[in-house]
Amino acid sequence: MIQNKEAALKTAESLLQIKAIKLQPDNPFTWASGWKSPIYCDNRLTLSFPAIRNYLKIEFAKQIEEVYGKPDYIAGVATGAIAIGALVADFMGVPFIYVRDKAKGHGRQNQVEGFFEPGSNVVVIEDLISTGGSSLKAVAALKEAGARVLGMMAIFTYGFPVALENFEEAGVRLNTLSDYHHLLEQAVQSGAISLETRDLLSEWRKDPSVWGK
Repeated sequence: MIQNKEAALKTAESLLQIKAIKLQPDNPFTWASGWKSPIYCDNRLTLSFPAIRNYLKIEFAKQIEEVYGKPDYIAGVATGAIAIGALVADFMGVPFIYVRDKAKGHGRQNQVEGFFEPGSNVVVIEDLISTGGSSLKAVAALKEAGARVLGMMAIFTYGFPVALENFEEAGVRLNTLSDYHHLLEQAVQSGAISLETRDLLSEWRKDPSVWGK
């Protein structure tokens, strides 16, 4: 769910500007799943641009307080959201923890890293939502550790129907700074793509598993 259209367009503009998002409908990328994709997203690039990472940090904090109130903890999902999550937690003045994709195989064998008080309110930060599978595993790990997960905030989502279904089924609220719809709107406004290309890109999102075959 998008809270702020202006922020959604500005976030999309920033991601396009630094090529954190690349659109190549004529020369599609191949994902690990085998899907052909006209878009590639690497939001970790935002960390290398101080003005953009600061904007994202402030917008995250603002929207988290608007949607969830001030949480007891911010949790980042490893590895892509650790840095931005820590920046948001620091800006909000709350403790930070992060969630591994699986428990460590040695030492304390933690999956949730950092000091954490069970029963606390937590907002989870992600960098990118595709199907939502790995993100929801992080939420499950936090709940198992005793967290009261208020919801998740992410920089960007493709908006796949399967992701929406997965979050709804898990009972987890999802809000994002920007999404695929606003990305295409911004790309058209800036002249990065034509209306015809926008329509082609819109078709991909409806059923990415068969697009390009």
